[in-house]
Amino acid sequence: MSNTNYAPSEVARQVQNDAEDLFVLDVRREEDYEEWQIPDSTNLPIYDELLEYDYSTLEANLDELPEDEEIAVVCVAGVTSARAADFLREHGYDAESIDNGMNGWGRVHRQYGIDAADDVTQFVRPGTGCISYLAHDDGEAVVVDPTQYIDEYLQAADERNLDIVGVADTHAHADHVSGARRLAGEIDVPYYLHEEDTGELDRVTEIADGDTIQVGDRELDVHHTPGHTPGSVSFEYGDILLSGDTLFLRSVGRPDLEDSSEDAVRAAASQLFDSLTDLTNLDDETVVLPGHFSDEEMRPLATQLGELQAESTNEHLSYVNDDDEDSFVETIVESLTDEPANYNQIKQINWGKEQPDGDVESLELGPNNCAAN
Repeated sequence: MSNTNYAPSEVARQVQNDAEDLFVLDVRREEDYEEWQIPDSTNLPIYDELLEYDYSTLEANLDELPEDEEIAVVCVAGVTSARAADFLREHGYDAESIDNGMNGWGRVHRQYGIDAADDVTQFVRPGTGCISYLAHDDGEAVVVDPTQYIDEYLQAADERNLDIVGVADTHAHADHVSGARRLAGEIDVPYYLHEEDTGELDRVTEIADGDTIQVGDRELDVHHTPGHTPGSVSFEYGDILLSGDTLFLRSVGRPDLEDSSEDAVRAAASQLFDSLTDLTNLDDETVVLPGHFSDEEMRPLATQLGELQAESTNEHLSYVNDDDEDSFVETIVESLTDEPANYNQIKQINWGKEQPDGDVESLELGPNNCAAN
């Protein structure tokens, strides 16, 4: 078997650019594919057959595969997809396996500059829906909501000749393991987090509503925006709003990951309504940069607040505009879907109540379910 592999980052680039000469073939089981997949991929559920070196179903479906396109084959970790790609090449197809499979896809980070804010870099993980940021000014930078892959931010800062002077989380995350503490500890800078989300963490610089974090000659202004979590914050950076998991482009943060009882969800949803009311009082020209996305294809993920309020793509925000808290809360309660995978364990790690083990990367793989719908 050859070692020909397709880099997950290259697949992400081509998928984002709507490449017409790349065909992604997912050979995982159907239920796994339906839960989480690469956009515009095609599923041929032959994973169990490939484990037994059985290529009969793949051979029977060769006529369904394009002969004039590159075929990127994906499985869970890159083993069975490598077998399928090898078989396809033997039959004349231009096929390669995606390195590390969906595990590799989940680790991809892509960087985007923002026309409306050349002092903010957006990091998008297309496989998980997570978004993080590098806010910088006059040679200094603060990293906001970093993933556990901290080299992404160290390298980005180095490429831009920036000194990272602080690391911040907008809240205690439930969908991915935060890299903030480790990044801050490695370069000996403050780790900022609201006091209500610190759990049992030590070496945290607690922040509260109205505080500021210095970045060069500018400041990140802290808005306490509880609802998704008790300590959720949003950062205002000039005419930019890093809204964390309080406000997304199409939805808002779900309020049930701290306590899923109906009374607690309703109380948190009411808090979220008040937080969103405060944020919508900012200038219409404020550019909203969220902490997550679902299936939005726009890059970078950025929209002016006034446009978000005027458009009908965010149903929850329309209730805020109408000052209709009752309908907002009812819609939240009725629209909640499955929680993020392993969210309880991830929360324990991010609260400092549990130490990550050797398989920490696999905890956050899967669909993004942090939005309220």
